[in-house]
Formats: sequence, structure tokens, C-alpha cells
Amino acid sequence: MKNKPDILALSPGDPAGGWIAVNKPAGLLSIPDREQSEPSLKDLLQERYGKVWVVHRLDKMTSGLILFARDEATHKHLSQQFEDRTVEKYYQGLVHGVPYQPEGSVDAPIMENPAKKGTYLTHQKGKSSQTDFRVVQSYGRYAWLEFRIHTGRTHQIRVHMKHIGHPIVCDDVYGTADPLLLSSLKGRKFKLSKSEEQERPLLNRLALHAWKIRFKDLSGEVRELEAPLPKDLRAVLQQLGKWK
Repeated sequence: MKNKPDILALSPGDPAGGWIAVNKPAGLLSIPDREQSEPSLKDLLQERYGKVWVVHRLDKMTSGLILFARDEATHKHLSQQFEDRTVEKYYQGLVHGVPYQPEGSVDAPIMENPAKKGTYLTHQKGKSSQTDFRVVQSYGRYAWLEFRIHTGRTHQIRVHMKHIGHPIVCDDVYGTADPLLLSSLKGRKFKLSKSEEQERPLLNRLALHAWKIRFKDLSGEVRELEAPLPKDLRAVLQQLGKWK
């Protein structure tokens, strides 16, 4: 596999139990799909550690931190925290445009789109959903944001960012699938190298990363874990800082 998941941490104590924290690469399913069409992160972990339990999920094209349990007691304990919304979940992402407010909160119910299965929209009949955001860095046409989600609705950050007019970059469902190109940042200063027939995109996947999580383990101790940004997002931020 081109992009292998990085094991960030294992629960201390019982080597056969507890939890596993993984930095999932973009393009890898969290769990198997119905057709078993491709390997998932769960499959890869079970090959290495034996049975694991799903605690939460990330979209296929979202990178970052995800937890799995290695025993039933831990699974029940962590799942209850997610259900009670006591787990603190933070993301980072690149959006189109710069929000007018440097920080704010989107409190808009989300429901499945009745006209397009598997996609979601904000609607008063939906389930309560809240996303906090903070502008970390403005790049003119783009902004790097930090998010904290208080609920765990499917596609929540993506739907909420579309709702306020700042969709996530390279979101083919709620924004545009257009890749981020260096030529669009450099303008007239951009020149294609002689060895390339066409420009390679800086980014052509969803610009969203599950960055940090805070929870309590079975002993009651608070655990705070972070997943470093992958190489592609680091490169994008470097170029944006250079050519903004």
C-alpha cells in the first residue's frame, strides 16, 4: 500500500487490550464497505493485532486520528463517551475563501439529502449539529481552519462549511472537485518543467485532517493524542505561505 497507516499510540497496560490510535492516510476506508471492494483500516489492524472494535469513523478521503478498541470493555467505555459527547475532537482543514469572523460556531441541523442518498444537507428537520471553527491562517483565496465538532454527524464539517459559504478544498460532494494547482497560486510566475507534459496538482483530495482527540481511558486518566499533518497538506501550506 502506497500510504500506510501510522500507529500513533497503544493503550498502556494489557498488551492484548485497550485501544489503538492510528493516523489514517487519505484514500483508505475506515471500515470495510458492503462490497468488500478494497482493504480497510480495520482489516489491516486485525491482520496485525487480531480482533478490533470500531469506535468511530473517518471519511475515506479524510486523513488523521482514529481510535479502535482491542477489547469489549474498552469499546463500551469509549463508545459511551462518544455518545455522551464528552470526547473532544479537533480537525484542521483548508477552505475556499476566508470567513468574515476569525472564529465562530455553526449550529445547523443536518439530515440525509432525500434527493441524493449518501449525501447530507442542513435542514430544520435534521439532527442537531454543532461545529466550532477558528481561522488559523488566511491565504487570501483560502484559509486554514481549526474545527471542533460537538456532535458526530456524517460529513458534518463538510456540510457546515458549505452552509456558511466556505467549502473544504477539493470536496467533490459539497464544493468542487477541482484540484489545487501551483499555477493558480503563482500565476504568471508559474512555468511547467520540461520533463512534464501536464501539471501535477498540489492537492487532489479532501483538504481535511482529524488532528487531535481527548478522552478518558478505563482508568479514568485523560488521554490527549495528536496526528501530525501528512506530507501533502504540509506541502500545500508551505506553498500557500510562499505565494499568498
